[in-house]
Amino acid sequence: MALLDYFLRKKEKPVTTASKAKERLQIIVAHERNSRNKQPDYLPQLTEDILVVLRKYIQVSDESFSIKLDNKDGDLNVLELNIELHDEQNKG
Repeated sequence: MALLDYFLRKKEKPVTTASKAKERLQIIVAHERNSRNKQPDYLPQLTEDILVVLRKYIQVSDESFSIKLDNKDGDLNVLELNIELHDEQNKG
C-alpha cells in the first residue's frame, strides 16, 4: 500500500523565489501603509476653508487654531477643532 500511496498523493507546489518575493513585498507595502502619516489629502484644504469661515465672524490667528483627525476603532473618524477665543472687551 505504501507504494500506491506514493503515486496517489498530491504533489505540493514548489515554493518559487518569485512567490517568496511577492509575499515579502506585500508585507513591506502593508508595513509602509501603516507607518505612513494617516492624514487625508483633503485636511489642509479643509483647515483653510474652516479658517476662512471663522474669520468672517471672529478674529482667529493661525496659532490659536488647530485641527486634528483621529481614527477611532478603525470605523470612526473624529475631527477635533481647537480654537482659542480672546475676549475683546477685557483688552484695554
